[in-house]
Amino acid sequence: MPKSRVLIMGAAGRDFHNFNVYFRDKDEHEVVAFTATQIPNITGRMYPPSLAGKLYPKGIPIHEESELEDIIKREEIDEVVFSYSDIPHIDVMHKASRVIAAGADFILLGARSTWIPSSKPVVSVCATRTGSGKSQTTRKVCEVLEAMGKTFVVIRHPMPYGDLAEQAVQRFATYDDLARHKCTIEEREEYEPHIERGWIVYAGVDYGAILKQAEAEADVILWDGGNNDLPFYKPDLNIVVADPHRVQHQTTSHPGEANLRMAGVIVVNKVDTAPKEDVEAVIHLIKEVNPGAAIIMAESPVTVDEPDLIKGKRVLVVEDGPTLTHGDMGYGAGIVAAEKYGAAECIDPRPFAVGDIKATLDKFTQIGNLIPAMGYGDAQIRDLEATIEASGADVVVNGSPADIAKIVKVGVPIVRVGYELSEIGTPNIESVVKDLMETRG
Repeated sequence: MPKSRVLIMGAAGRDFHNFNVYFRDKDEHEVVAFTATQIPNITGRMYPPSLAGKLYPKGIPIHEESELEDIIKREEIDEVVFSYSDIPHIDVMHKASRVIAAGADFILLGARSTWIPSSKPVVSVCATRTGSGKSQTTRKVCEVLEAMGKTFVVIRHPMPYGDLAEQAVQRFATYDDLARHKCTIEEREEYEPHIERGWIVYAGVDYGAILKQAEAEADVILWDGGNNDLPFYKPDLNIVVADPHRVQHQTTSHPGEANLRMAGVIVVNKVDTAPKEDVEAVIHLIKEVNPGAAIIMAESPVTVDEPDLIKGKRVLVVEDGPTLTHGDMGYGAGIVAAEKYGAAECIDPRPFAVGDIKATLDKFTQIGNLIPAMGYGDAQIRDLEATIEASGADVVVNGSPADIAKIVKVGVPIVRVGYELSEIGTPNIESVVKDLMETRG
C-alpha cells in the first residue's frame, strides 16, 4: 500500500514528541511537514536530520499554521495530526473542519499511543488548564521524595525554541546551564524554582533519549507537565491539578478534560482564594466525570521577599505569561500579592506598553492591570524593560516564577512573589506518593 502523507500541527513541543514516538522510522507514513503556531519565531525552521531519523535525511520543514490549507492541497496530505495543547474544544473542531474541507483526515493521538514506559516509578503532574498550579504541586512532590531519601529528576514538558539539534537533551543543574542553553523567560519560569532548591531538571526534544539519561541518575522520574498537555511518560501516579477560579474550563479544553478523566489524584487548588461555591462546583464535577479519583484540597498562599516595598506604593505587576495567554486568566499571583500587602495602586500598563507587550495586551483583553512576562527572545525582553521604565512605578511586583531581576535591567526595585502548595487534611501529596513507593518498591 502507498504511504500515508502526514502533516503534524503543533507548537514546538507535543508535535515533535508525537513524531518521535509514533512516526519516526515508520515506513508506512511519510511526514511531509509540521505547522506551528502560538509561540513567536518558531516557524521557518527545519526539524533536523539528527532527530528526524533515517527516513528523513534532509529533515522536515516547519511552516506557519496559516498555510494549512495550501499545504494540504499542494502536498496531497492524507492525514493531519493535531498535536498541541490548551485549546478550547470548539477551536479544535474549527481546525478539524478546515482540515476536512481541504481534503484530509483529522487525527488525534491518545496517551497510550504517545507515552513512553520507564523502568523507574513515574509520577506525573498535569492540569486541566494552564496556570492551575502544576509548578507548586511538582515542588511538593519533590519535597516528599527528598524527605523519603529518594533520588529523583524532574523532566519538564518541552520548550525548544532555539536550535533543535542542540536542544535534543538538556540537563539543568545551575544558573550557568540556563545561560548556556540561552533559556527564554518562559523556560526560566519552569527551571529556576527547581535549580534554586538543588533539584535536577531535564528538558529538550527527544524524550526517549532524555528518559534514558535521567533513569541513570534517579530512583524516581517526575514528569512536570506543560500547559494542560498529557504526560509523555506512562505514569504510575497521575496527579492532575484543577482550578476553581475557572469552573467550566475543567471540561471545555483539549486535552485538559482528558487529563481530568484519566487522573488518579486530583488536586483542587487555590481554595483559599476561590469562592466557596466554585470550589464545591469543581468537586461535584470531578465526582461526575472521574468518581474513582482521590481528591486533595489545597491552597497556594502567596508570599513576597520584601513586603515593605509594596505597602502604599504604585506598583507595576508582572505575571507568568502563559497563565494569561494560553490559560485565559485575567490575573495571577502578582495581583494577589499586591492586594495582600497593601499596594496603593496596580498601574494600568496599556497607555505606555510597547512592542509585543502592547500586542499581547491588545489580543488578550481579559488581562487586568498587569503585564505578562513575555520573553521568548531579546526583542521581547527589551519591550518588557521599556514598558516597565515608562510606567512610573515605585516598584515592580514580579509574579512570574522566574527571577526577572536576573534578566531585565530597570531602574526600579523588583519584589519577587512566591507560592507553595499547602494541602488541607488528607489525602495529601505525601500519602499518595508513599502509597506509590510502597507499591513499586
